[in-house]
Amino acid sequence: MTEGQPLSIADHERLSPLDKLETRMLLMHVTGLSRIQLITRSDYPLSTSQTQQFVELQQRRLAGEPIAYLTGEREFFGLPFYTSPAVLIPRADTELLVELGLQFAPQNSTLLDLGTGSGAIAIALAHERQDLDVCAVDISTEALAIAKKNAARILPPDHLQLLHSDWYSALAGRVFQTIVSNPPYIVKDDPHLSQGDLRFEPINALTDHADGLSAYRHIIQGAHTHLAQQGWLLMEHGYHQAEEVRALLIAAGYTQVQSWRDLAGIERVSGGQRR
Repeated sequence: MTEGQPLSIADHERLSPLDKLETRMLLMHVTGLSRIQLITRSDYPLSTSQTQQFVELQQRRLAGEPIAYLTGEREFFGLPFYTSPAVLIPRADTELLVELGLQFAPQNSTLLDLGTGSGAIAIALAHERQDLDVCAVDISTEALAIAKKNAARILPPDHLQLLHSDWYSALAGRVFQTIVSNPPYIVKDDPHLSQGDLRFEPINALTDHADGLSAYRHIIQGAHTHLAQQGWLLMEHGYHQAEEVRALLIAAGYTQVQSWRDLAGIERVSGGQRR
């Protein structure tokens, strides 16, 4: 490399203050190259505009902005999802909720995803189980716009129903065999809300602005009307909330109430079967 010569992919990887994985993710986004192409074409020089974009993204990442918002994408359950600051970033922990939905949803049945956000849970379920009739709702019109983009990207036309709804408000008279949800569960004023990626994610999708359990109370109460007999209600929650969520389910008369652990061994999803 000589003075004034454009920097190559290898140069940017060597000089980047970010770790190697994040550097490559940003370079893939800027250049449109795959991970393999970054390696095989490491001497590829970035244009002036690509370099400017890469430097800007580096600075935003150094300021803490999540990679998923910088690139506008995140993989979930092996599928590519669009992301934006209007939705929570899909996380690997939530794949457990999808796996349980696949396990407990009967063949050729209806399934509801409450608070769908990017649509990751509902779309992954509909993609894996084409026999399911999946409906997903969210109170945020901005989130629903992202979910619609993801559904159009991943699913056949009309394979997922998306509705603007405050929990069950737009679902009068409808009953589902399975209900899944990853509701806001962080307690108000929790210091984690001002740390890491959470600083950039939509606050109303993170916290109920109360004790972290108000969404579960509402979901469980509403399920008396919208969950079929013998249907399963499955909900993701925080690392320390399993016992409290199980207690809410037991108090509401659910049977086979239990919690399931994620890959880190943390009780991440709790659920039960309606009598």
